[in-house]
Amino acid sequence: MTTLPAPLAPVVGDVDSDEAIARDVAAIGRISAVPSLLKVICQNTGMGFAAVARVTDGTWTACAVEDTIQFGLKPGGRLQVQTTLCSESRAARQPVVIDHASTDPVYFNHHTPRLYNIESYISVPIIHSNGDYFGNLCAIDPRPARVSDARVVSMFTAFADLIARQLETEDLQVRTETALQSERATAELREQFIAVLGHDLRNPLSSVGAAAELLIRRTGEPDLVKLGTRLKTSTRRMSALIDDVLDLARVRLGSGMGLAIREADFLASGLKDVIDEVRAANPRLDIRDQLSINGMVRCDQGRIQQVLSNLLGNAVAHGAPDQPIVVRAVVRDDTLVLSVTNGGAPIPPDDIPRIFQPYWRPENSKPGGGLGLGLYICSEIVAAHGGTLQVTSCADDGTCFVATLPVT
Repeated sequence: MTTLPAPLAPVVGDVDSDEAIARDVAAIGRISAVPSLLKVICQNTGMGFAAVARVTDGTWTACAVEDTIQFGLKPGGRLQVQTTLCSESRAARQPVVIDHASTDPVYFNHHTPRLYNIESYISVPIIHSNGDYFGNLCAIDPRPARVSDARVVSMFTAFADLIARQLETEDLQVRTETALQSERATAELREQFIAVLGHDLRNPLSSVGAAAELLIRRTGEPDLVKLGTRLKTSTRRMSALIDDVLDLARVRLGSGMGLAIREADFLASGLKDVIDEVRAANPRLDIRDQLSINGMVRCDQGRIQQVLSNLLGNAVAHGAPDQPIVVRAVVRDDTLVLSVTNGGAPIPPDDIPRIFQPYWRPENSKPGGGLGLGLYICSEIVAAHGGTLQVTSCADDGTCFVATLPVT
């Protein structure tokens, strides 16, 4: 039995920390083929000790062992790397092979064979495909052995490559599982965020809205009426922002834009309500409508109203105040065509491809103009109906958003 040097004291540092060493020993331990590979090595070479070793500039650590000669190392056992030939293999990135150390012209006087009382030795590097050095696949025996045979070296090289690839697969699997766990945690946080928006914010917002209504009814006190009107406007805007963020969260969570498609008898009057609401909030603007919708229309009327509200809000924010905003809606050949046109400066051509992206706002947007979700939500609602939303913009004809949706 060989007498081994005292185990190494823990080494401080990321590469040779106890945590890093334990992680790599565990990674080799999870490769189910390694014990069989080490047995095959011993059986085919006649050597009594084979190991997969983690090798750095600081440590030599056994990760897996086949020991029939009571060499004394177990998984996790460490040696001073300077006392091993693996350090030379690592430096040269080449195998070190010795059939009979005491007669070998290069290694007959080397300290490693004498220190560990070995005659035959082979060590082959385990190198990842990106060039990172993991360690060595090695075998030793106190008796001579014919390990320099090309077939033996090829076997070791093939096994070392297999271990390197398995380690990479193991690392990829661990990173993938970690990413999935992180994604699940993120999804849970998003769901909690939705719950907060849907409940904890809506309830106090409803109270503010109710207070605004009470103030508006105080017709004998103009200042309170004015304050109530401002509160009601702010409440409506906050509610719209919450709706937009909720819709964005649903889409990003993968559940898509929720629709409740049914036969709508009064789509025209529903759209007119939206237009009248925007008119009341913007009495100085010239908002015109041309609605030609008769009979039943199969759609989610609330969502179509939301599309129109967002498109009108965009026209109010970016259109010229001295030019009319025109809303047109017509059902033709089982298709609803809804458009909103406004005058003013055209949208720069470079901005057109980005205009339906979430959180995007033009550089000339006024502060406090929203989150940049309105047009994105519109495009998602239209797409959920199986339709398209397009925009054209030029100085002569103004800016026109056109939603085309099948309504059968």
